[in-house]
Amino acid sequence: MEEVAEGLWSLADHEEKKGEIGRAIKCLEAICQSTVSFLPIIEVKTRLRIATLLLKHTHNVNQAKSHLERSHLLLKSIPSCFDLKCRAFSLLSQCYHLVGAISSQKHILTRALDLIASAAAAAADQLEVKLWACNFYSQLANALIIEGDYQSSISALEHGRLSATELRYPELEMFFVTSTLHVHLMQWEDENVIASAVSKCDEAWASIHPERRPQCLGLFFYNELLHIFYRLRICDYKNAAQHIDRLDASMKNELQQRQELMEELQALNQSLSSSDLSPRDKLALSGKQSQLLEQLRTMAGQDSFAPGNSGTVKQAWGEGLELAPSPINGEWLPRNAVYALVDLMVATLGRPKGLFKECSKRIQSGMLIVQEELMKLGITDNLKEVDLQHSAIWMAGVYLMLLMQFLENKVAVELTRSEFVGAQEACESIIEMLRGQYAHSVGCYSEAAFHYIEAAKLTESKSTRAISQVYAAISYICIGDADSSSLALDLIGPIYRTIDSFVGVREKTCILFAYGLLLMKQHDLQEARNRLARGLQMTHAHLGNLQLVAQYLTILGSLALALHDTVQAREILRSALTLAKKLYDIPTQIWVLSVLTALYQEVGEKGNEMENAEYHRKKAGDLQKRLADAHSSIHHIELVDKVKVEAMQFQDLDMKRLLGGPSMRANLDIPESVGLSAPAPNTYTSRLVDLDLDTGRRTKRKY
Repeated sequence: MEEVAEGLWSLADHEEKKGEIGRAIKCLEAICQSTVSFLPIIEVKTRLRIATLLLKHTHNVNQAKSHLERSHLLLKSIPSCFDLKCRAFSLLSQCYHLVGAISSQKHILTRALDLIASAAAAAADQLEVKLWACNFYSQLANALIIEGDYQSSISALEHGRLSATELRYPELEMFFVTSTLHVHLMQWEDENVIASAVSKCDEAWASIHPERRPQCLGLFFYNELLHIFYRLRICDYKNAAQHIDRLDASMKNELQQRQELMEELQALNQSLSSSDLSPRDKLALSGKQSQLLEQLRTMAGQDSFAPGNSGTVKQAWGEGLELAPSPINGEWLPRNAVYALVDLMVATLGRPKGLFKECSKRIQSGMLIVQEELMKLGITDNLKEVDLQHSAIWMAGVYLMLLMQFLENKVAVELTRSEFVGAQEACESIIEMLRGQYAHSVGCYSEAAFHYIEAAKLTESKSTRAISQVYAAISYICIGDADSSSLALDLIGPIYRTIDSFVGVREKTCILFAYGLLLMKQHDLQEARNRLARGLQMTHAHLGNLQLVAQYLTILGSLALALHDTVQAREILRSALTLAKKLYDIPTQIWVLSVLTALYQEVGEKGNEMENAEYHRKKAGDLQKRLADAHSSIHHIELVDKVKVEAMQFQDLDMKRLLGGPSMRANLDIPESVGLSAPAPNTYTSRLVDLDLDTGRRTKRKY
């Protein structure tokens, strides 16, 4: 019967290489369903193979789990078979992870590590033992992260790193140190510890031989993205931009190489389909075809000898960016999700600089990728969560989160450029904060304050809560009456007293601006000037946000004029107008022009005053037309209405599975900037500041 089993295994291999996964599984199931008994080890190998195919090519996780549990039961009666037992433990752990059975996953991994300890004591093949140890420690770390147990997760990763070090395997060591950095970024407790983790990643990458690095594409993307998140969190945008440039260049280079190889392969396939080829020519072309497929596999970071890695272009290219070799096969995000994330980072860093054309291009590119991937997962407008396979929920959540970020950036660009109607379309699916930004931008200050307060209530992030409250305070200041100013003071006062407790520069510049406005309202002009000058210095040195700089300059120019320093006021206001024109920021232009008109009146420059006033009227007319279009839209009332969006409530367990547990927050401080318009707090002020949002995101990490 062993010959029969080997024949069916070979036939299954053949069908898999052709991409006929269903037929391959039927060949293997014939062994399991046979009325004639096979040896237990043959049944185990067959069921493991079926489970592998199901997990790799289908969403039939429960069926795969059944095969693995049967294999695990059979293996208990077999004294040896270390590799088969480890494969069964690993695949069963993955199944429990996919169905959300984290307790069962931890239990099976604990038993797997007991097996590793026994094998190590028995002087087994140490290479194989340590590689499987790395596998189990990485999966255990992932399970612990889902439960929010950061310290135990870091401990598991450290055990894995030590095993990789003993193997003298730098790529594997890099996998564990980057994974550890990821956990630190999610936990974010001791900034010195995180900085040390970043340095360890740099050292580990440097230890990989330069000739090996091109084969570590997944690690490269993972490491660079983690560095970007870290730099954004500490507001080091200059160094973050350098990492983004490297990442973007690598992505473009990979896509170009892939396109060239696929075009060559397509031409080769057409030649092979010709009926008049001689056997010799056909053999030569087939050899060339195999070489091209091998190049695609190498670019994708796949193991050439792994089952199923030959055949079609899709199989050769693969959808994942692997972080570690077999048997770890770690993957963070699928290839297309990483590409979308690169587009998001380029757009996020480019938008505050006014690079709207490139931002719009990247937002469109990223949203297209996300929408295509959601379609592949079966996500449509009428789909409900209960209709989804549990294994697809996490990945769908990742893409939906990316879509949310792209929409937020799209709204921010449109509001900055006063494209209010365009912003409405995206705002429909976004949170209270964006509703507040929209309401404020179109002059609905009371409604804006309501939505900002709601946003503050809905977040667990200290930073986001503070910025939401500051935004609400600015909206109250814009209302202009005594009661609203009192509400603004109630919000700003407590936050200002804790300003030094915030890590990010963005929070501090936000607080300083709002506090400076309150001091202006109280006619303490010199103190307001000092606070705002400090905020401008921090913004210019650390944020690189041109719109925020323009608005700081405008209000400082109006303060200088109020203090009768006309020389400095003129210089500051001209700089502000230049920046506002570059950004197509009409409300800020109107604000600057109104202050300049007052300046020309004070210095008696009648010609400049009349010319400036005419340009001001033109821009004000343009803005009023845009506002009228926005107010007449069918979406306007729904967006500004003082009713918060009620999201569908998930069950507690489902929410933990989807979001990675109650304490899983990746507070990465991705910079946001949306201009806020306001009426004058004094004679010269008609426009308020662009403030950045710290969006606290929940993520679930997949090792």
